[in-house]
Amino acid sequence: MEIDVNSLSGESSGKIELPEIFEEEIRPDVIKRAVLSAQSSRVQPKGANPRAGMETSAETPPKGSGSTRVRRVKGRRYQAAGRGAWAPFTYGGRSAHPLKAEEKRGEGINKKEKNLAICSAISATKDKDLVSSRGHVIEGIDDLPIIVENEFEDIEKTREVKDALEKLGVWEDVERAKKGQTVRAGRGKARGRRYRKKVGPLLVVGEDRGIIRGARNLPGVDVVLPDQINAELLAPGGDPARLTVWTESAIEKINRRFFS
Repeated sequence: MEIDVNSLSGESSGKIELPEIFEEEIRPDVIKRAVLSAQSSRVQPKGANPRAGMETSAETPPKGSGSTRVRRVKGRRYQAAGRGAWAPFTYGGRSAHPLKAEEKRGEGINKKEKNLAICSAISATKDKDLVSSRGHVIEGIDDLPIIVENEFEDIEKTREVKDALEKLGVWEDVERAKKGQTVRAGRGKARGRRYRKKVGPLLVVGEDRGIIRGARNLPGVDVVLPDQINAELLAPGGDPARLTVWTESAIEKINRRFFS
């Protein structure tokens, strides 16, 4: 299948043969599993101190002392004196089976299955119905995937990146991502994740010659090299068919990565 290559002015500058990776079967179930695996690998380990409740001066009163034989902290005239120790048999004692920091909570995935998910997510980027169903604005775009000349990788100015995206018909989706920023509900506002942001276009480039610097400040836009691409970037939240712009060199390298 041949598709047009766009110049920075938005006009066709030739055609390119789409590699076989874009003909892979779209598997939403595998894509979702790969995304969940990537998300679970970032979960911060948490758990109780392994010696919780053991480092105390508490002792059990002897028989015949006239008091319940429950361990009590030793001492006088300080807050903890006489209080029941942190033990399983006292009210409010330690947890019997608390979370353990050494437990593995990441969801594993086989390497072949992960590669299948990436190939499937790449194939989904050419389906206009799926891309539109994710909420992307693609009214001014004729064909997907969008492929642009390698000169796109040389852009270092944000203003020039904006002009190029406008010519390619992608800028409206960037504006949608910008307007979609909302304040998160709940306590997450105070924990470093105050804003919820929309996801905009993904730019896949064969080489960074300034484009990452030029596009890093655009809301919702991610720039990635073929070697770094993963299912989570191509299908945020596990939903496939993110609006994606490819350069010619990126198309060649992504095919070599999986079919070399």
